[in-house]
Amino acid sequence: MRKVILYTAISIDGYIAGPQGEIDWLYSDDDYGYFDFYAGIDTLLMGRTTYDFVAQMSPYPHTDRMNYVFTRTLTSAPADHLRFVAGDPIEFTRELKAQDGKPIWLVGGGQINAILFEAGLVDEIILSIHPVVLGKGIHLFTGPVSQTGFHTLSAKTFPSGLVQWHGERMQ
Repeated sequence: MRKVILYTAISIDGYIAGPQGEIDWLYSDDDYGYFDFYAGIDTLLMGRTTYDFVAQMSPYPHTDRMNYVFTRTLTSAPADHLRFVAGDPIEFTRELKAQDGKPIWLVGGGQINAILFEAGLVDEIILSIHPVVLGKGIHLFTGPVSQTGFHTLSAKTFPSGLVQWHGERMQ
């Protein structure tokens, strides 16, 4: 069965973006293992707000992977690498995990993170913890989640002060 990996950047006070979705606080001086991670996945999952943000990038950065966007309003995807999913994200993700393929990147945002995490579908988390306090913004989980234990697989520190933590859900 394929794994779902929540791979994201986070502030030390638990935000993945500022109040208006700002990510100008993210470090961009290194790839922090992103390219190695990206080479190991073939599918992305994201919520509509995250997609709207990513879709503004030119060119769209993930045309070489299958992208699924959970949305209640969009129906017709503009490209072969993109599908809009209006159905139940939990059932869709369960079916996707059962298919052959590489691990799946849960890009976010906070709402879909909470839904899939609470359903037990997030197998691993990789957090790039930026040494900054935002004070307010979009939380890693926007919605209720239950206490869940993780085994630490690795923790790396970088000269910039960024710490990257990789954990696996306890069974």
